[in-house]
Amino acid sequence: MEIKKIETNYKRNMFFHETKVKSKAYQEKLENQIINIYPEITYQTILGFGGAFTEATGISIKKLPSEKQEKVIKEYFSKDGLNYSVGRLPIGSSDFSLNSYSYSNKPDLSDFSIEKDKDYIIQIVQSAQKLNSNIQFLASPWSPPKFMKSNKMLVLGGKLLEKYNQTFANYLVKYINFYKNEGININYITVQNEPNALQIWESCLYSAKEEANFAINYLFPTFKTNNINTKILIWDHNKEKLFTRAMQELNNNQALEAISGIAFHWYTGDHFENISLTHDAFPGKLLIHTEGCTGYSKFNPNDEVKNAEIYGHDILGDLNSGINAYIDWNMVLDNKGGPNHKLNYCNSPIMINKENNDYIKNLTFYYIGHFSKYIYPGAKRIAFSKFTNNIEVTAFKNPDTSIAIVLLNRNDFNVEYNLCINDIVMHDNLDSHAIVSYLLK
Repeated sequence: MEIKKIETNYKRNMFFHETKVKSKAYQEKLENQIINIYPEITYQTILGFGGAFTEATGISIKKLPSEKQEKVIKEYFSKDGLNYSVGRLPIGSSDFSLNSYSYSNKPDLSDFSIEKDKDYIIQIVQSAQKLNSNIQFLASPWSPPKFMKSNKMLVLGGKLLEKYNQTFANYLVKYINFYKNEGININYITVQNEPNALQIWESCLYSAKEEANFAINYLFPTFKTNNINTKILIWDHNKEKLFTRAMQELNNNQALEAISGIAFHWYTGDHFENISLTHDAFPGKLLIHTEGCTGYSKFNPNDEVKNAEIYGHDILGDLNSGINAYIDWNMVLDNKGGPNHKLNYCNSPIMINKENNDYIKNLTFYYIGHFSKYIYPGAKRIAFSKFTNNIEVTAFKNPDTSIAIVLLNRNDFNVEYNLCINDIVMHDNLDSHAIVSYLLK
């Protein structure tokens, strides 16, 4: 068996550092410092990992010289890069747009157009598709058009007026069909980004009853009538109410037929138990992390380690709790953490330098890659046991039968361990504030 070890260790200036590892036969007397991997016990299947194609990401990429534009897209979507296979798309504008816009401002939708997306979103998507033609896309509206809303604004919450439920369902069908004409298939759609948040940027409020009603009685039948196979997901907000919202909305056979899964964000803490509870209550439903980011740190090295470990810990916890896909927020931003028309700046794994002639890979880029590069679409999570909470662990069996294992140490001290799988064992040491992947073939 070939065993490859990949390590990222900021303090030792190691990023995806590869070495070959030798194993030895497992000895029965070996009892201490053991991490057991059980490939025969499998759990959920992974769709993939990815990030969001916001207008801000497209604008930032297009600031670069053409050869660097191509290179930065390869960083994410090539097999030598992060091997991303999932992407999130905003339906209309989000906070990470230059300004607020919708695709239509007329009740008959006769003016519907996605021209605004073509320069900075669709072009980047199509460039990514040249590297990976199998990317799956999830799309989310931040707000219905303002004429459909109670407050007549795209921003500051408001609600979708009941009389426009069908019009908005038709609007989303048009979006899917217009994107299909550009060669982009929308595989999943969420009813609303963060339906429980009144924001100064694009937002819209839905109660559980309102969201379920729209999904079940309007969007799902409209998709069926138009022969659209896009799967509908609910919630798309923070994990602390994930289980509650699922129980409120998936409470009858109609809902179970119409709604294919639950999306969520990370901004209010771990709540890994809520993912497990939701998975156990609705084992056939998809669970997809659709957004997470850290505050803009201006490249402080200590903050970069902290930010990367937030990602590593969250991805590990979500995977071990039963998720099917993990989507990051903006893939690329400028040196200010934007552009953002509400000054809601944040970090991204790749950021453009001040001169717009090159880019910087933050440490989060590498931490995400320890999962996305080695856990392939179609992989199944496998069981493990570990001797300590000082190492965080997850493990997967890939479709090619290779085994991917990820270990994270967020402590200020090193941890020794014996990694045991089948009849072999590897003795190793995980440095403080380091992350390691093993790929066994």
